[in-house]
Amino acid sequence: MAIRDKTHQSYLIAPDMGRTGLTRSVSGIGQDGARHDIDVVEERPLTIYLNSREIVTAMTIGDYPEYLALGFLRNQGMLGAADTVTGIDYDEDLSVVVVRTAVQTDHEEKLKKKTRTSGCAIGTVFGDMMEGLEGLSLPATPVKTSDLYALAAHINRTPSLYLAAGAIHGTVLCQGPRPLVYMEDVGRHNAVDKIAGWMASESVSASDKTLYTTGRLTSEMVIKTALMGIPVLASRSGFTAWGVEIAQQVGLTLIGRMRGKRFMCLSGEDRLVWDADLTQVADEPRQPARKGAP
Repeated sequence: MAIRDKTHQSYLIAPDMGRTGLTRSVSGIGQDGARHDIDVVEERPLTIYLNSREIVTAMTIGDYPEYLALGFLRNQGMLGAADTVTGIDYDEDLSVVVVRTAVQTDHEEKLKKKTRTSGCAIGTVFGDMMEGLEGLSLPATPVKTSDLYALAAHINRTPSLYLAAGAIHGTVLCQGPRPLVYMEDVGRHNAVDKIAGWMASESVSASDKTLYTTGRLTSEMVIKTALMGIPVLASRSGFTAWGVEIAQQVGLTLIGRMRGKRFMCLSGEDRLVWDADLTQVADEPRQPARKGAP
């Protein structure tokens, strides 16, 4: 089947290129010896509280702080399905966001153990990284290869901070061939947490979704995606061995090196429906071959 242009379909949330404070202009000297002004991404601290307890200070671009805080706490297992969130308060002047619950949560043990992750801007996972994965069963929702190609083409043409300034990662929640929510941040883990927070706020089902990221497919990315209940994770970038191993353990469909007609699926290939007509998919110039690349 032909891959149709999906750019006419709107996102529910897309990168807001007109939003102030996300970038600033900096002057420097280029290779030609002349002075040039370029836009660079801002990063600022955001301290997350759960009720009266300070949890973490994250470096972020500063948009969607409420989603980031809620998603972070969900993904770290500090907020469960049984916890009722009664409010999320953000103080821009203090760079603080407080998530409040109906009943005080017990997270002391998780605060005793921290694992620094491979995420850009240094991610932090509290407690046992594998907690919650044992016995996890992800839905067997099929994913069409035609939808994957349509998503990649649409997302890669979407105006974004990455295209404007670089030094940032994007993560997109998708359904079928349609990208729904596009979040960016200096760390890929922050972008995923924003999506998790939006999904929790809107009570959005994960069973028929795909998560697309511009960054590497690391263990942290795989764990977060699996714990969110999303069965498919895809990227233009490559894999880490531990990320692949965990994906195989939990049955997550893991697709990387998506460029033009090419991709590699290293886990969960049983979900793939091979319906794309590759003659209708635009290719990209081949990069230097990596070991095992198609």
